[in-house]
Amino acid sequence: MLSYMLKRIGTAIPTVLIVSLLVFGMIRAIPGDPATLMLGDIDNPQVLAEVRASLGLDRPLPQQYAIWAARALHGDLGMSIARKEPVRDLILSHFPVTAQIVLAATTLACLIAVPAGLFAAWRQNKASDVAIVSSSILLVSMPSFWIGILLIWLFGVKLNWLPTYGFESIAESGFGAARYLVLPVIAVALTEIAAITRMMRASTIEVLRLEYVAHARAKGLPERRVLLRHALPNAFGPTLTVIGLILGHLLSGAAVIETVFTVPGIGRLLIESIYARDYPVVQGCLLFIALLYVAVNLVVDLLYPLLDPRIKL
Repeated sequence: MLSYMLKRIGTAIPTVLIVSLLVFGMIRAIPGDPATLMLGDIDNPQVLAEVRASLGLDRPLPQQYAIWAARALHGDLGMSIARKEPVRDLILSHFPVTAQIVLAATTLACLIAVPAGLFAAWRQNKASDVAIVSSSILLVSMPSFWIGILLIWLFGVKLNWLPTYGFESIAESGFGAARYLVLPVIAVALTEIAAITRMMRASTIEVLRLEYVAHARAKGLPERRVLLRHALPNAFGPTLTVIGLILGHLLSGAAVIETVFTVPGIGRLLIESIYARDYPVVQGCLLFIALLYVAVNLVVDLLYPLLDPRIKL
């Protein structure tokens, strides 16, 4: 098990290095000069040269990357041009908002989708299976922002049950702040449910056709035990991969949902920084998002041996 973990961690290190190079290269390829943006309307070549020197923009690109990477390793992602705050502090203040929505939505989606996919596979080609598959296709075909707008219209405008914009932290405002999370969580969870259900159904159908399942049924085991004890652990592996990809993508910044519901998450921070051409924040957010995605998928890889001991070999 230890060797397996070390191998997976070892393969993640080159990925992180490549990601940092891509993020650095993409930001440098964007037209415009951060020093000019910081000075605004000031047209003074000497001051411009001094600002470029202070930012290290007058040095060769390899040297700029080495300095930036060394600072990033120590948690220094630079200073925001527009907000005049450290980029690290901005990311750390906005990411918990995104994490609350995404983790709640993913938990809700798994609690609904995994049993639904398992049941649909057990009732393959029956009316209940067709209903579950049709619902999944319907949900996966609807954009998340459109679902969010419908939820705002129904529960916010017509029924006036829930707030339609803004955010309050549960840690600061108590459980009353959960009202602000309901609509964004539902909007995110509905799209997740569709993907997880379809994958769980497909992998369970494949497992139910294997010989060891037929042998378990031949011994007279109840169908419920066959599904939960023998089929579910082996069918959950591919589904875990899908959950990891979805979780990594959403934690990286559910920008659409955060924009629709005016939630101050990391996705909205990235969008606003792009519009403001705040390059240090864009660069820091992209690096954080990429590292987070790699970390989530690494955790998923490390969980595989718990489901299938053969992977350790």
